[in-house]
Amino acid sequence: MTESRDPIAVFDGAALIGAIAARSDRAAFAALFEYYAPRLKAYLLRLGADSAFAEEIAQDTMLMVWRKAALFDPARANASTWIFTILRNLRIDALRRARLAVVELDPTEEPIAPPGADSVLDAAKRAGRLRAALTSLPPDQAEVIRLSFFDDRPHAEIERALGIPLGTVKSRLRLAVAKLRSALEGDE
Repeated sequence: MTESRDPIAVFDGAALIGAIAARSDRAAFAALFEYYAPRLKAYLLRLGADSAFAEEIAQDTMLMVWRKAALFDPARANASTWIFTILRNLRIDALRRARLAVVELDPTEEPIAPPGADSVLDAAKRAGRLRAALTSLPPDQAEVIRLSFFDDRPHAEIERALGIPLGTVKSRLRLAVAKLRSALEGDE
């Protein structure tokens, strides 16, 4: 009875990597690629990667094996451990790149920096002058300003609310704005 040889038991990844390192042996690389590439891809698919990602990372891993074959030390790890470690590192790098690309913020979503103390002080002073200027307006003009600017009502609604003609609403607004402008001229 003849003994059949198991192809996996005969496969010597360390010797193939050594041949790649020593003489850039393409046949050794082809054998290594044929053996490991499908296993690398299957492993990534089991981890939940899509087929294109798994294929790309498996090929990148084998390319790295070709480039770094001289760094392989069979005393430190066997061939499959070394190759799967390369796969693991490339997968982590790719996932980090993908995550960082998604996290990129839209400049319009960036938080607005709080105003400086001098800006806050200037705004408070302007607000105080505006309040004083508003109290100096005649009551009918102040009421139209309040309804138009603070209550954000359209002119037609102010006309109905105060029971005055639309032209009067517009005149009062124009006069009030002119008085406010002259009272606040020094603010700019």
